[in-house]
Amino acid sequence: MTRSNEPIRAPQGSPPIRSLGIAVVDPLPFCREGLSAIVTRTTGLHWAGHAGNPHAALQLAEQVHPDVILVDSGLDPHGHLAKLLVTGDPAVLVIMLVRDAHRTPAFLQGILLAGAHGALPRSAEARRLIEAIRRTHLDRRYLDPALAPLAGPQRQGLRPGESLVAARRPRMPLSRREYQVLQLVAEGLENAAIAKLLYLSVETVRTHVKSILRKLSARDRTHAVTIAFRNGILIAQPEDGPETNSPTPGATPAAGGMAEYRSR
Repeated sequence: MTRSNEPIRAPQGSPPIRSLGIAVVDPLPFCREGLSAIVTRTTGLHWAGHAGNPHAALQLAEQVHPDVILVDSGLDPHGHLAKLLVTGDPAVLVIMLVRDAHRTPAFLQGILLAGAHGALPRSAEARRLIEAIRRTHLDRRYLDPALAPLAGPQRQGLRPGESLVAARRPRMPLSRREYQVLQLVAEGLENAAIAKLLYLSVETVRTHVKSILRKLSARDRTHAVTIAFRNGILIAQPEDGPETNSPTPGATPAAGGMAEYRSR
């Protein structure tokens, strides 16, 4: 597997040092651009790309293999995306950018159990973001000091032996590819269009759709989407997200969002 990498200058006579490829999953263009600027001007890091929704995030991860992916918690309130990203590439490091609404013990415990390696407030300053990236890369686990007090066990009101996550976090019954297909079904795409976007055959997409209907006990595609939203498998666009995204020049389009990859 080839990771996103780019050598940086090293002292003369020394071998080049590989910098870390950083990608972000966030619905807001100005947040993505701001993060890109921070990464680009930081020694030892380089920009690997961005995505505006979970489907585009999985595409980006599959095609670019960044070292670190920053994920807006508004796009992954139940940790499903973090779990799929880590399952698809165990070497990738996922850091959650936590919105104020998600600064709870349940959310933090959920995303860490789902596979996220780090978390910091989405409103954190640039220096704290860089520290989080570097600490996560060194230790494969990082929790910003502002969130650390929330990480302790909170078992009030639970039955003996029952975890907070088990009680409150929706289960993800779908595979990585089924999740992608269901997102595109929810955006109104037919099998042929989904096959083209995911580089699959129409028959393979049809098989995934049948599996989704079976796993969700759904009568049809519309019913499956309804069940997915009701159970937290799919989420609505965060309130501060854009209504539409237009692919920029050189970007790889994705229905309902975008994924832009740094050319290497």
